[in-house]
Amino acid sequence: MSTAMTTAMDDLGAMLRRHAPREGIWPTALPRVWAIRLDHPGGELAHAVQPASLCVIAQGAKEVRLAEERYVYDAARFMVFTTDLPVSSRVIEATPDRPYLCLRLDFDAAEVAELVARSGPPRAVPPSTAGSDNAAEDTGRGLFVSAVTADMVDASARLMRLLDHPEDHAALAPMAMRELVYRVLRSEQGERLAQVARADSQTQRVHRAIRWLKAHYAQPLRIEALAREAHMSASSLHHHFRALTSMSPLQYQKQLRLQEARRLLIAEGLEVARAGHAVGYESPSQFSREYSRLYGAPPSRDAARRRDATVHRLPA
Repeated sequence: MSTAMTTAMDDLGAMLRRHAPREGIWPTALPRVWAIRLDHPGGELAHAVQPASLCVIAQGAKEVRLAEERYVYDAARFMVFTTDLPVSSRVIEATPDRPYLCLRLDFDAAEVAELVARSGPPRAVPPSTAGSDNAAEDTGRGLFVSAVTADMVDASARLMRLLDHPEDHAALAPMAMRELVYRVLRSEQGERLAQVARADSQTQRVHRAIRWLKAHYAQPLRIEALAREAHMSASSLHHHFRALTSMSPLQYQKQLRLQEARRLLIAEGLEVARAGHAVGYESPSQFSREYSRLYGAPPSRDAARRRDATVHRLPA
């Protein structure tokens, strides 16, 4: 890493630390821009639906798991989610003195489409720098890891620097965010993001199916109806959905249901049967069985454990 790039990365880290004063995911004054901090590595995998976004790490490292696949990124590698994906993750490198610090920019589909139209097709360069810690990069998955560039770090630092100048937000923030998206499109795997912006692509059609599942996850899933929503045949939907997400539509729906049920149990204190029913489970035993398989404990025990962990981590 060059001296200039190291300086820009240090600046980015300092600004992220200032805007994330404690552990957590912190919204900023700029829409779609988040500052993320964690002070300790390890622990349980955190389950969440990660939105389509760019993640640039200034300090530390993180692992992300999509089904059975594992991806690792750090200050030398950025991560992109081209669509909303149910993943599990944990920080693997952080200390209180040098916490994990990450900038997340959520994508705007219209902005990506406009940049693709204006800048032309991304370059086709075989990925060679993702590193052996990551799942194969030729799978067409809806996430990828690629080598960070000096231009991307510089653009990230300038975007965060704008937070100190609210009077410039309206004029300069949109340009800074567009530049970051442009840098992704011009990266060695930019075509993966560009596919989402093309209305006639199979990726865009699967993206339609994902949006429908997110809006109707509690409803019974009928593959033929979902395929019609995506303008695909049922067999084509299955094939391309699995290629993008590493799971079937039914498995994706199950992840959405269980993650929402966990939120209802922990954050809202719902009873187990009510939480299962609220997310679409008719059988309490099936709900408990599938919940235990994903989270490693029955719903009531897991919720109690998570609530206790949250209380113990609150500042004194």
